[in-house]
Amino acid sequence: MLRTADNRLYTGITTSIERRFKQHQSGNGAKALRNAGELTLVYQIKTSGHSEALKLEYRIKQLAKTQKEKLVKDQPSIEQLTALLND
Repeated sequence: MLRTADNRLYTGITTSIERRFKQHQSGNGAKALRNAGELTLVYQIKTSGHSEALKLEYRIKQLAKTQKEKLVKDQPSIEQLTALLND
């Protein structure tokens, strides 16, 4: 998850966080992050594969901002996150 300069949270998946972060910072990433100012990586987890990553991304995007902020604050492991999202 990335935090924008105006405090929005962006959720996405990638095979290379460093590469994708640089793309977003340079304005060559997601449209939602263009002209978003300074970006900060605030939460990351490693999944077992692309399918799991897509499912978790979808579930996280469905959360309210307060719930996403709790993820950022608590930094749950993949096991904890999966359990939280499956409740």
